[in-house]
Amino acid sequence: MQKDLKNGRILTSCPIDEILPELKEAIRKHSSVVLQAPPGAGKTTRVPLALLDVIPPEKGRILMLEPRKLAAVSAARWMAKTLGEEIGQTLGYSIRFDSRVSKETRVEVMTEGILTRRILANPDLAGVAMVIFDEFHERSLQTDLALALCLDIRRALREDLKILVMSATLDGGPVAALLDGAPVISSRGKAFAVEERYCGDHPNQSVTARMTDAVERALQETSGDILAFLPGAGEILAVRNALEEKLRNRAMSNLSIHPLYGDLPFEEQERAILPASGRKIVLATNIAETSLTIEGVRVVIDCGLTRRLQYDPATGMNRLVTVTVSQASARQRQGRAGRLGPGVCYRLYSQHTFQSLIPFAPPEIAISDLSSLVLDLAAWGVGDPAALSWLDAPPPAAWRAARELLKGLSALDAKGSITPVGKAMARLPLHPRLGRLLLKAADMGFPSLGADLAALLSERDILRHSGSSLTPPPGWLDLSERLQLLQHWRQKKSLTAKADLPALRAVDRSSQQLRRLTDKTWEVSGKETRDVIPRLLLAAFPDRIAKRREDGSGRYVMRSGRGVRLSAKITPAESPYIVAPIVDKGAKAEGKVQMAESLTEELILEELAGEIETLRRLYWNGQEGRMIAVEEERLGTLTLSAKPISPSREEVATLLCEAIRSKTAMITFSREALQLQARVRLMKETYPEENWPDLSPEALLASPADWLLPWLSGIRNAQQLACLNILPALTETLTWNQRRLLHERAPATVAVPSGHNIPIDYVAGEIPVLAVKLQEMFGLADTPAIAGGRVKLLLHLLSPARRPVQITRDLSQFWNTGYPQVKKELKGRYPKHPWPDDPWNAPPTRKTKGHKG
Repeated sequence: MQKDLKNGRILTSCPIDEILPELKEAIRKHSSVVLQAPPGAGKTTRVPLALLDVIPPEKGRILMLEPRKLAAVSAARWMAKTLGEEIGQTLGYSIRFDSRVSKETRVEVMTEGILTRRILANPDLAGVAMVIFDEFHERSLQTDLALALCLDIRRALREDLKILVMSATLDGGPVAALLDGAPVISSRGKAFAVEERYCGDHPNQSVTARMTDAVERALQETSGDILAFLPGAGEILAVRNALEEKLRNRAMSNLSIHPLYGDLPFEEQERAILPASGRKIVLATNIAETSLTIEGVRVVIDCGLTRRLQYDPATGMNRLVTVTVSQASARQRQGRAGRLGPGVCYRLYSQHTFQSLIPFAPPEIAISDLSSLVLDLAAWGVGDPAALSWLDAPPPAAWRAARELLKGLSALDAKGSITPVGKAMARLPLHPRLGRLLLKAADMGFPSLGADLAALLSERDILRHSGSSLTPPPGWLDLSERLQLLQHWRQKKSLTAKADLPALRAVDRSSQQLRRLTDKTWEVSGKETRDVIPRLLLAAFPDRIAKRREDGSGRYVMRSGRGVRLSAKITPAESPYIVAPIVDKGAKAEGKVQMAESLTEELILEELAGEIETLRRLYWNGQEGRMIAVEEERLGTLTLSAKPISPSREEVATLLCEAIRSKTAMITFSREALQLQARVRLMKETYPEENWPDLSPEALLASPADWLLPWLSGIRNAQQLACLNILPALTETLTWNQRRLLHERAPATVAVPSGHNIPIDYVAGEIPVLAVKLQEMFGLADTPAIAGGRVKLLLHLLSPARRPVQITRDLSQFWNTGYPQVKKELKGRYPKHPWPDDPWNAPPTRKTKGHKG
């Protein structure tokens, strides 16, 4: 027991009290201190009060950061009550859309984002003597950012600024190192034994059913209040309804059920944490893991799930996703049952599952969208995260993606410096996308509409399934339908079967709060809002424009090139363009659009004029066999419009070369061209020491621009290309001397004994072929050769019917051994042709016997 600070009242002692003298002395001597204390030690409400006599009023306020609004308000009110004061005097708080402070306030408890806004508005934190980071082990993105900014302030502007980091489970060593070797003070805390009861894994049973059964079991097996952890408000309300139904026939006068989650009105949250007259069941999110003290809890039921802030590609923003808890979180939940005495913890999973949990949850900075952080740092004047001190530095890829998004939102310029729009966005406690939307709405004179849209995009969906009974105007998609439903509900307070009442209330409350953020409170009246909605969405989601494919499939392609399709619950619009704020991963590589609004091309051209490129596009259409030349207006990969143009001859030739190289356009190799190729190949193989070009089809098609470019002028389609004679182009690849040598060494024809010049077939095979009538070779002993005698021709000796009767490269042997048999077989068949007994001395001829010569 000890007296309170002001009125001499007796306070129940807390484990943290033992180390308060040591802590106060460390604060006097050091600029930074790390305090480790387990949950329930009393650090949240005792430490700030103990430091009031260390930090005199003239030095400034003590700011204490809490991760949640309820924890911040509850801690401030508890400490004010301890002093016997009203909130807003010595103790105050500041949370989003609510603040209770005065000139007398010495300790201000605030949520994390408030401190970041405060720093950007007051860069030297004038009037602040100390910043306390409570529950630092939760490692929220805003906590890491705020600590980095405070360290930067102290290094550059305020050497006297004191920092205290308090944590329940985090290893204090790395934090102390970050704080330049700050002392680490530990409180042992005081916890009673908690019996663990594992309920096994039941993957086919819903968390609602498992929790309902577990609460019933705990009511029978234990005494004391029950704290049940569930992932979110939806599960909490479902379990409450199930319990009320099951326990309806029991005596309920001494039993109360209280939900506890962040979106509840504060009065209902307070009822959950205050003592009750009878036994109490509190159904809570992870809001109850730390900071909050819930009187009377002896039993904890842990479902093993939580909602964590994580980057969601579907929205391009951070979203709460359901994940399994870490071991550290599970132990913290368990510890809630042992604060007042021995307790029991039911785990709705097996011991094996518990042992397989990750030790600690990853810090948000490692898994979250960083656009808010990058914007805040740009407002601070920091464009490189390495300029600040971090416990975990922002991932480079996520940092770059955030910068690109902020440029698209006009928050950063091309060099990455903050713009006037970005400065205005940084002053809003919203994701940059929604901040941009709200500012655009205010500038257009529709702040209320902007607030409604931002609320719809940030809260739970107000439609349960495929739609409402309302009929949206033609051409509008489901986002407008939701706006219509919201307005319908406000006016008539009646609901369709598809509407979600709690979600509607949350959206309405969020919208009312958002309206207070803009300076402009006036609203344009009597003006059609149909084109306003897509303009606002374009401002916030310029990267989510999609165009319907022309194949009639009903699918779309986004500005980035990603393919998407509409969810079955969305009615396609007449316009080929949409803006899709929410796109899930979908099946395979194609995303699924869950929320969208139709666009017109004119609107895109007007709103995104600075991002639209005018490109001349020339390409070969292989299917149609012709060249296409157009001037296009493009937004990323999307073609907004196109008109035909007349390209230059040089452009045409260059395009055709590329089409030939990629084999989407084909050239014709004539017999003469193939002959030239083969002759040059023979020279290259026979004279390797000489620099003969490679005219193989592979080499020619791999680089057509090197030899064909000047010959393609005027060609526009496949038919013209097929008629192109490429022989002159191939000939031009040879020097004058190579052409001379080619004529000498690999002639097109060769003279035979009959006096005729017979063509050599270089294409028939590896060896050049001379197909000649047998009678024209009488009297010749040696096989004809080319390439200076290095290459003997392959003789195809033909019958009078010009069919080969012998293939040989040894003519002399043929006369001696082969000819007699050929003569025997063919003399009777072709009697008009000479078949001498002595071919060595017979006169060569291509004539019959009656026409010798």
